Amino acid sequence: MSKASSQRGSVSLTGVLLHLLPAVLLFSLFAGVGMLHVTSRVMVVDMGYRLSRAESESRSLTRENDRLKLELATLKAPGRLERVAREQLGMTMPAGSAVVSLSADKPSRGSASASAPSQDKPGVRVAGRGGSGR
Repeated sequence: MSKASSQRGSVSLTGVLLHLLPAVLLFSLFAGVGMLHVTSRVMVVDMGYRLSRAESESRSLTRENDRLKLELATLKAPGRLERVAREQLGMTMPAGSAVVSLSADKPSRGSASASAPSQDKPGVRVAGRGGSGR
């Protein structure tokens, strides 16, 4: 009997490892799945923050675009352009005799009157051509 009791008392290392191996593998599997789950949740939260920042930037850029469109419309307003021309550039409205009205008839390309329209009226100046007398 001492032989049988000594065999039961002495358990081999391989026997213990064979009994623990399924438990260790199961624990490793759960740990790996848990780590993958936590990693995926962290990535989802990070992507949510990125999306929130991108939406915020989009709203900000849309507001800036609207503001710039309004500013452009304000700068292109005819009343403002006329005021800037008068006050800052020193321009004035041309005198009535300085404005030439052209008729609706288009001169032909080869005609001499098309190249020198003011030869018929030497005293008429066209606004914007300076003081050359033509």
